[in-house]
Amino acid sequence: MTVPTKLRAGRQAGPRPLRIPGGVSLRLERRALAVGLLLAVAALALAVVLIGTGDFQIAPADVVQTLLGNGTPANDFIVNDLRLPRVLVALLVGASLGMSGAVFQSVSRNPLGSPDLLGFGYGSAVGALVVIIVFKGGATEVALGALVGGLIAGLAVYVLAYKRGINGYRLVLVGIGASAMLVAVIQYLLTKAQLVEATRAMVWLTGSLAGRDWGQVWPLLVACAVLFPLVLGQGRALRMMEMGDDAAYALGVRVERTRLLLMVAGILLTTAASAAAGPISFVALAAPQLARRLTRSPGAGLLTAALMGAVLLMLSDWASQRAFGADQLPVGVVTGLVGGVYLLWLLVTERKAGRI
Repeated sequence: MTVPTKLRAGRQAGPRPLRIPGGVSLRLERRALAVGLLLAVAALALAVVLIGTGDFQIAPADVVQTLLGNGTPANDFIVNDLRLPRVLVALLVGASLGMSGAVFQSVSRNPLGSPDLLGFGYGSAVGALVVIIVFKGGATEVALGALVGGLIAGLAVYVLAYKRGINGYRLVLVGIGASAMLVAVIQYLLTKAQLVEATRAMVWLTGSLAGRDWGQVWPLLVACAVLFPLVLGQGRALRMMEMGDDAAYALGVRVERTRLLLMVAGILLTTAASAAAGPISFVALAAPQLARRLTRSPGAGLLTAALMGAVLLMLSDWASQRAFGADQLPVGVVTGLVGGVYLLWLLVTERKAGRI
């Protein structure tokens, strides 16, 4: 039977299957692939620019030469010891937040289903402040406290939102309630802190990349190396779950097991990012939505969301260093300013569409 010309053209224009020996196949969308490559190039370019940015300016060509091992001793110290760790933390934190935001927005099937609004970041903040104010811990202990606090908050939200499964709006509502309670705990802890401890706590709560060194890079890199493949490996199941639990069950997806696995991975990504740089707001909310609008893809877009998160955070870091003259702002302030405007726009858009 002859296939109509229009149908053949339509099939050629759609996603192309990529078959790998062993029976594994992937579906590649040309636009999504092009957007991903452009975001990766933008992230690398921003990394080079950021490494060269500072009181001692270094040209991009010299930065590249230094990274390749052909720089002067002065450039080698500035690039590899002082600035490269900060840029790597920005890249990894942004990618972690972008991917975790895509996970939670897809699981909840709600564009507001972000770790920022679900309380996980506030859980990390409570854990970090308890270590700072109550136990007088150092940087390593604060990072561990942020991890534990975020994980406890995330699992508590999951348990409270569970009722014969997870409903997206119920998850968001429980998360907003948990956020309000955790903010109250944060304020109480600050009132009980001594001046030095309160100052240290406020610096951490702002979210900053200043002073980051290789001690923050390696744990975050290990977390990303473990969690990124885990989340990406569940991408097909996640796309099926977006059609509804019943449809996913019919297609052979273990819905609750997959949802719990993805939520734990997303919580760990969020808390690892918070442990490395403090609570960076709105990147997890905005990155998946912006990536989806660029790719025009109905799926979760996990990898493009991660790349978009890295680009957004590095752009914000550049703005925090250069856009306000001699005054350098913490990167969390910049993401909060930009993210607040984005959140208002998103709320207006969703209300006009009748979804909220």
